[in-house]
Amino acid sequence: MKLIQQPPVAGRIQTPAPPAKAAGHPGQRHVQASDLRAAAALATQATAALVDLVEAMHERIARLPGWPAPAAAGRTRGITGLVYKTVRGVTRLAGGSTDALLGWLQPALAGTGDALPTPERETVLAVLNGVLGDHLAATGNALAIPMALRSGGRALSLQRDALAAALPAATPRVLVLLHGLCMNDLQWQRKGHDHAAMLAREAGWTPVHLHYNTGLPVADNGRQFAALMEQLLTQWPQPLGRLAVLGHSMGGLVARSAMRAADDAGMAWPGRVQDLVCLGTPHFGAPLERAGHGVDLLLGATAYAAPLARLGKLRSAGITDLRHGDDRPLPAHVRCHAVAAVLAAQAGGSGVRRHMQQQLLGDGLVPLDSALGRHADAARALDFPPERQAVVQQAGHLDLLSDDRVAAQLLHWLR
Repeated sequence: MKLIQQPPVAGRIQTPAPPAKAAGHPGQRHVQASDLRAAAALATQATAALVDLVEAMHERIARLPGWPAPAAAGRTRGITGLVYKTVRGVTRLAGGSTDALLGWLQPALAGTGDALPTPERETVLAVLNGVLGDHLAATGNALAIPMALRSGGRALSLQRDALAAALPAATPRVLVLLHGLCMNDLQWQRKGHDHAAMLAREAGWTPVHLHYNTGLPVADNGRQFAALMEQLLTQWPQPLGRLAVLGHSMGGLVARSAMRAADDAGMAWPGRVQDLVCLGTPHFGAPLERAGHGVDLLLGATAYAAPLARLGKLRSAGITDLRHGDDRPLPAHVRCHAVAAVLAAQAGGSGVRRHMQQQLLGDGLVPLDSALGRHADAARALDFPPERQAVVQQAGHLDLLSDDRVAAQLLHWLR
């Protein structure tokens, strides 16, 4: 196992930040009218408490250790804060008319036609789907995210000619990335870095992103993803040379589930996967989810876990699936890699306190042992070879998306 304590100084991998988009761009809008009509149907059943919960989790996990708390506890800042404020405003209009919703959010609307997705709109949908996605899908609500393989935030048509047109620089190396709970494919870009863009530039990979409803059961998402992958690879516009799958958090569980579903269905694509990389994946569950049940009072009292204790039984199937993770064996004949983060430093503090920080709190969401597939029962432990494990010190769950040390490790494994 590789222990990474400090970011590399020399040869620091940089990915230029995407160009900023001017406000009011004619091809963009924050929230679409169809979104608001669907939100009207949801508003009578959703509550502001759910939005408060998700924002509190987002704020706690995203805040670096030692950073001051925001003026309002559990509230995020900047654009992210505005997104949550918008969703909270919608839920407080529960029982109101569609016209009321449209009027309240009219200033946020801009543009007509087939607007490009914006980070704000995508974040709203990702949060709602993470918390209530199974309900949205079951009731046919238009806010339910349909699964799609995307590039640049746009769904790909899985036909050879269409893929060639959408991905003119496609190479024989295909990298498929899966985001985590309450997130979306655009959020792989964080703090000016994008693992996919870096691997494309430095190692010749062609990235394709999965966009999915994280509130659905992991097994359901796995089956859907398996079918999309079979179609993608049969229609790929280049002779396939190498295939890798990179999952962050829940994305790693969905990837593993998809490979089992594909094997059961006799699909060919799992046999073409050379590498599976899991970033902060809760293979043995996330105790922070269990805190919502009161099972682990210690974690329920910590700063990171406390917001989740509000959830009670109001949780999606996707969130519930994180309680136990997936202790079934890793896919055979695939190089499986695991990266974990811990908020604590390797040195300093008493041994007991350091153990509590690393093993239980871990990266603020996933304990260290869970992310590395380690289990007290050796028969249940996942077989990540030591050379395919890495631990990033003093980093949180979301930092796995942007940390230079993680980028360097990915490049080492996937070059």
